[in-house]
Amino acid sequence: MARDPFRAAAARVRHLIRPRPRPRSGSRTGSRTGRRPANSRLLAGSPRPLARALGLVAVVLFGAWLGLLAVGSVRTPVGPMDTTMTLRPSLSGGTKINVSPLGALELDSHHAPVRLDVDVDRLDPVRSEALVQHPERLAGLEDEVSGDVSAGARELAVRSCVAVVSGATALGLAVYRRPRRALAAGGLALTLLAASGVSAYATWNPESVLEPRFSGLLSNAPSVVGDARSIVTDFDVYQQELARLVTNVTKLYDATSTLPVYSPDPATLRVLHVSDIHLNPAAWHIIGSLVEQYDIDVIIDSGDTMDHGAAVENSFLDPVSDLGAPYVWVRGNHDSAVTQKYLEGNKRFRNVHVLDEGRAVNVGGLRVAGIGDPQFTPDRTGPEQAEGAQQAAGLRLAAALRDQRRAGTPVDIAVAHEPEAVRQTDGTVPLALAGHVHHRQNELMKGGTRLMVEGSTGGGGLRAVQNENPEQVLASVLYLDRSTRRLQAWDEITLGGLGLTTAEVSRHLPKESRPGATPSPIRFG
Repeated sequence: MARDPFRAAAARVRHLIRPRPRPRSGSRTGSRTGRRPANSRLLAGSPRPLARALGLVAVVLFGAWLGLLAVGSVRTPVGPMDTTMTLRPSLSGGTKINVSPLGALELDSHHAPVRLDVDVDRLDPVRSEALVQHPERLAGLEDEVSGDVSAGARELAVRSCVAVVSGATALGLAVYRRPRRALAAGGLALTLLAASGVSAYATWNPESVLEPRFSGLLSNAPSVVGDARSIVTDFDVYQQELARLVTNVTKLYDATSTLPVYSPDPATLRVLHVSDIHLNPAAWHIIGSLVEQYDIDVIIDSGDTMDHGAAVENSFLDPVSDLGAPYVWVRGNHDSAVTQKYLEGNKRFRNVHVLDEGRAVNVGGLRVAGIGDPQFTPDRTGPEQAEGAQQAAGLRLAAALRDQRRAGTPVDIAVAHEPEAVRQTDGTVPLALAGHVHHRQNELMKGGTRLMVEGSTGGGGLRAVQNENPEQVLASVLYLDRSTRRLQAWDEITLGGLGLTTAEVSRHLPKESRPGATPSPIRFG
């Protein structure tokens, strides 16, 4: 049976403040008659007021903290959210808003020895849906949230007073076993809480919401591709997008459902670039979610989908047929010829396009060409990845791209597994994709080709458990103009690795596509 926390705390505090035992009559420190010397009597009878005061303060603070832990929280609705408000001891004060799984927002709202914690437990589906169906209600949401917070804060203040006084009184009674001492502890706790409230009120800074500190998961929600929108001039659009974001976060955290809903621009083609899945089955759920939420036109996998390339691993590829978008694949150094034949020869993979030796396909409104990795080194026991072999493969791919252009069927995207291979295509294609290195790289090469290297969409695969720190799960959504098929923007999607629950989406615009920028040095046509 678990020990009562108040009883355990009382035992510790009592041990610290218990007075030393008086010497017995007739001891060596006394006289032969059993009486203590006058100076000894004065020392033994000293009340030690400083120690007793410190002991009382310790009892009050510890008891108040236990009381807050036990009953010092309030569950209250705030707008469309169900929240839990709690006061916590703190040296700096402030307010911390925890929005699981998105992260935490910290506000320098006040300076006092107490901090206000607001945990967003969930978004009520009914209230959230009402905001989506009636976005005009967002205009009055600020007043509604302000009123809810005020009501919750008042209830929290009352409950915290009761919790602090009760906790300090109960612990005081357990330690001192005297009602007067226990009541003194409760009174002192109430005084300290009142002083903290006065300090918070005196230092209250309502403008702290303008300078929040965000830590955690989501830095930028996906937005419509194009020029940056002004919230001031396009507030109605902002409200609708915000409502969609609010509704989407109602789902419990899962890698397949936490990314914000994106309303695609019909003038864009959306390409999902994944790489280095390495037999991680969670990757299929992530890819399926991204395809649905971003309305993906084409999935491009730049290789190392497998780990050892053995035939027994082939069934791992079966979910590819159900991803909801065409799947373009090139062989990586962990993918064998057996794996490639399985994808090419299986009738169920009608949505899969295997590219090798410069083969090009029209898929999802784009023309894509690629080449498989010239080496197969799944266990890293073979020869080192020869730079010459990669360059030779890249030159073959570049030659195929030039042939395609001369034939009047220019390629929009070139794909290989090794970055060194696609570097050889510079000047022959607008966009080149690769993987292999398990981290992102983005470079506009000298010939005008943009090289985009994706990290591991499988978080390093099952081998990642051998690492001290888990790898992140990485993927990117590329937005291309439907008419010119040129890159307009891309979203880098980062999910926490094994054992982590983080998600971040960040938007990037190519410098050469910004208004007034100098175009690429080569015009691809």
